[in-house]
Amino acid sequence: MKKLLLLAALFCISQASAQTPNTNRPRLVVGIVVDQMRPDYIIRYWNKLGNAGFKRILKEGFNCRNTQYNYAPTYTGPGHASIYTGTTPSMHGIAGNDWFDVAANDTVYCASDEKVTAVGGEGREGMMSPSRLLTTTITDQLQLSTQMKAKVVGISLKDRGAILPAGRSADAAYWFDGKTGNWISSTWYMNSLPKWAQDFNERKWSEEYLSQPWKTVLPINYYTESDPDDSPYEALFRGETKPVFPHDLPALRGTSFDLLRRTPFGNTLTKDFGLAAILGEQMGADSITDFLCLSFSSTDYVGHQYGPNAIETEDTYIRLDRDMADLLTFLDNRIGKGKYLVYLTADHACMENPKHMMDHKIHAGFVPSAGIEDSLRSLLNRTYGHPEYIRCFINDQVYLHEDKILADKNDICAIEATIARYAKDHIQGVYLGLTSCDLETESYDDMIRQRIQNGHFHGRSGNVWLVYAPGWTERLYGGDGTQGTTHGSPYAYDAHVPLYWFGWNIPAGSSTDLVNITDIAPTLSFLLNITLPNGCTGNKIDALVK
Repeated sequence: MKKLLLLAALFCISQASAQTPNTNRPRLVVGIVVDQMRPDYIIRYWNKLGNAGFKRILKEGFNCRNTQYNYAPTYTGPGHASIYTGTTPSMHGIAGNDWFDVAANDTVYCASDEKVTAVGGEGREGMMSPSRLLTTTITDQLQLSTQMKAKVVGISLKDRGAILPAGRSADAAYWFDGKTGNWISSTWYMNSLPKWAQDFNERKWSEEYLSQPWKTVLPINYYTESDPDDSPYEALFRGETKPVFPHDLPALRGTSFDLLRRTPFGNTLTKDFGLAAILGEQMGADSITDFLCLSFSSTDYVGHQYGPNAIETEDTYIRLDRDMADLLTFLDNRIGKGKYLVYLTADHACMENPKHMMDHKIHAGFVPSAGIEDSLRSLLNRTYGHPEYIRCFINDQVYLHEDKILADKNDICAIEATIARYAKDHIQGVYLGLTSCDLETESYDDMIRQRIQNGHFHGRSGNVWLVYAPGWTERLYGGDGTQGTTHGSPYAYDAHVPLYWFGWNIPAGSSTDLVNITDIAPTLSFLLNITLPNGCTGNKIDALVK
């Protein structure tokens, strides 16, 4: 009888425990975005990495191996916004890095704001804010759930990489001023830089990193995972005659500090400033969860210039691995093992260099983009007598003068369809043309059309989207436009990105189940027990949230 009573009591206790929500939270969340990171890089470079950076994250954390962007265009601005809002550009409104805004009747930048001014600097570099972001972020929701007591800070060399993740209610966002080499902000967040940020700038780390040549961190003959150093698929620094190591940064830099972005030392500077922010803001020091948004941009600059098969790209990731080790060690010592949560993903990946593919007999090519707008104007002149119906061609999208078309009593949908059909039939490399009229009314079953539809925002996106064939793009970098790489398409090479979770309440393991990039924010919402972002369309990741 006593045994039965004991078993019944234990059963009741276990049931009560199972029904009691977990109110614990990590002391600090660190969201990491590595700009232009492909999921194969870490495995490719595995034997060159240490044990305390990426390897530690993968061995002790959880790897969502099949994480995809569920929209296009796959650019930096929309990518950062989608990670943190849990929705796509069709909802949060960041339709590109730049777009033609019908309401403003002008091309606008995703983070520009004429109503704010620079803090810690001067000029247009500081006239930035999240004012164009139309939904809340997971960081906004954390602020709301703590009555604005949480500390939320965004940091990136790129202003949009710091501003969009931190959200509209952040304590601060900081980005790099290439003119001065300093970290700056805007009056959206503060009236003056905090003392810790001023002290960091006064140390002149940018000057220090550009005072030495960029040499490979390992002997150059070890970089067997990359093409030879002198490759025809790599663009040059201005002033160089060959894209080879060592790169003489002191001789190449000129009078500004912008060159730092295109070296791995830009990532190290970002990491250093992130650690300074944790200390200066006392992040993770109390029971209220704080959130640091770190975006590492140099991988994107290096990737665009050199492409995915360059020694420069490999060296950048080997050095980033050491930065990750420094960050994790710092968090262990400052916050405590198991008391912080880290996730790492990318805002997009990148394509193989088309010329590299063609030289290896793989179908690829370059779209003759320089003549697309003129060709379409000629089409409308022949068909309607009005070439001026086309406003501009941005982000592979055709924008029309709808007011002129309506004034002439012409059919906008018919004109869109004419352009889409002509582009597919007559412009080399165009796989598909999709019209705004169809995107805003039709339901699609195939992935490519769905991704374009998820990226379409009326009034910010174009009237006609041109989707290039797999492996095709516009001209790239360098003298003949065939060097380096790019991104932006709905295809897997741009959309498939890494997603690693590490630390607080994260099990060790991996999964190949499909995860959309919009699933990160709702997963964080459930882990932190806070409200979903208000435009969220993603789902929690079941392997992490039971």
